[in-house]
Amino acid sequence: MIARQKPGSRSVLADRRTVGLGVLAVLATAGAVAVEVSRVWRRGSAPMLAEADDPFGAAAEAVVETAEVARTGYREVSAGENAMFNLLTAFVVTFVVARSITTLLRRRRTFGPFRNLKVGRRHIHHFVPGIAIAFVSGAAAVVTRDEDLERWLALAFGAGMGLTMDESALLLELDDVYWSEEGVVSVQITMAVTALLAAIALASRFLRRGEQVVLDTGGQGVAASQ
Repeated sequence: MIARQKPGSRSVLADRRTVGLGVLAVLATAGAVAVEVSRVWRRGSAPMLAEADDPFGAAAEAVVETAEVARTGYREVSAGENAMFNLLTAFVVTFVVARSITTLLRRRRTFGPFRNLKVGRRHIHHFVPGIAIAFVSGAAAVVTRDEDLERWLALAFGAGMGLTMDESALLLELDDVYWSEEGVVSVQITMAVTALLAAIALASRFLRRGEQVVLDTGGQGVAASQ
């Protein structure tokens, strides 16, 4: 006889897979940050650990210089790259926050200002405001010609995407499978991880540009652009 998994065990398995994917995403992000700090440390003004009288001070200087590289690179790349980075980052952050809050609400009635919203007997899922936010911000981005505004609209559009894609399994199945195995490890997880990797790739582009301006020119490029 083939033993069938109990519904509860499938939910636990799905939760474990979600945690595992989350850990991988965090490790990927931390690894990307560590690689960039290491690059700037080698090329920048901070002394290496073997040469530093104050290792913690040298590490802090390298981190500060890395942050300056990131800020400069973000300003130096095109508005389109800024907008795409903002969209992908907002998508990933919103997805993670939404999934975390719904997990907490699964065990309690409220979490700070957040709670399950019902109108009569109907549960209003968070893909509803997500679609509304994406539609409004997307339409505004189409009609505007202000590049600075488009960067902010990209944040709203990415947030709307995150709220919507977190419940994409529900929309695909036309059933509330959010806490089923299909709902937890379905398309939205894959897309979230893909978006995270894409955001890291985009970030590396303006980090390289920031390195050229801050490290190769000794900050002269920054002064010239201001």
